[in-house]
Amino acid sequence: MKEILPGVYHWTVTHPSIKIEVSSYYLAEERVLIDPLLPKGGLEALPNDPEHVYLTNRHHYRHSGRFAEQFGCAVWCVESGLHEFKHGEKVRPFRFGDLLPGGILAVEIGAICPDETALIIPLGEGLAALADGVVRDKDGPLGFVPDAYMGEDPEGVKAGLREAYGRLLEQDFDHLLLAHGWPWVQGGKQALREFVEGR
Repeated sequence: MKEILPGVYHWTVTHPSIKIEVSSYYLAEERVLIDPLLPKGGLEALPNDPEHVYLTNRHHYRHSGRFAEQFGCAVWCVESGLHEFKHGEKVRPFRFGDLLPGGILAVEIGAICPDETALIIPLGEGLAALADGVVRDKDGPLGFVPDAYMGEDPEGVKAGLREAYGRLLEQDFDHLLLAHGWPWVQGGKQALREFVEGR
């Protein structure tokens, strides 16, 4: 677990189902987890007790139930993704455009799946947490997930994502927190702008 910005913690863990490393985040002052898997050191590795878990899409429940059971966290997912939770998971709905606890804005991305969400976090220069639309290898550029994950019309999905990220650029942020790949600290908005423009 690494503090990548004051009060913002990042860690990677191999996902037990898809067998690749994925990223999770904790906002200590806001007491908010984003797309969490258990960090090395387990539940006690966090600097304080979380109160909320936010999912950037329905597929990112991961170990949310473990945190909810231990700390009594509320787990949140956009309402269009709630059909995923059929096994007694206690998940609260939010809508695109809602301001969530911690002052975090839920923004619609869609395109790759109806519940694809960006979270705009008003911390410092601002952060944008993104789900599956873009990925990044360590120190590499932003890229799309492989076409095999984009359904029957990959080019249409890519066009939809670029359009949605173009709208997202109207928000205030400078850092990117990616669910699949490494965060982009400083200059993340410019990197996303160049990605949208195909540069």
